[in-house]
Amino acid sequence: MTHPSVPVLALLIGVIAGLRAATPPAVVAWAAHRHWIDLHGSPLSFMGSTAAVIAFTLLAAWELVADKLPSTPNRTAPTGLAFRIPFGALAGAAVAAAGSRSSMLGAVLGVAGALAGAFVGFQVRTRLVVALGVKDFVIACLEDAVAIGGAIFIVSRL
Repeated sequence: MTHPSVPVLALLIGVIAGLRAATPPAVVAWAAHRHWIDLHGSPLSFMGSTAAVIAFTLLAAWELVADKLPSTPNRTAPTGLAFRIPFGALAGAAVAAAGSRSSMLGAVLGVAGALAGAFVGFQVRTRLVVALGVKDFVIACLEDAVAIGGAIFIVSRL
């Protein structure tokens, strides 16, 4: 699909990586593995492999649990960004490649989205906790649902 919205989708999958770093690559890997998106002939064709599906699914599951632990560093700390930036780039590049666009452009947009998602997502989450007077765990679970649902929605547009 060569469509003008592909760069927007690459940026948005990056935003999702800013919320949950491993979720977008896991969703992309599943989509490629199930042939919902086509990465054949691209340098990102490995994303459809069983090994990639297993690795990214395990990383995503671990992240969903680790995010709720009090010892987990802030997503805007260097450690948090160290995962979000490359995973945003990978997911953005894959979305762009699946949409017959430049994977390099997709990677750049994925990084930009990941940075925006990390900082804006942090502010939204902390403000919602205070505004609603609920535990962080509740908002974190809602954020999980947004990340998973958002990534699936984005990939389904290709």
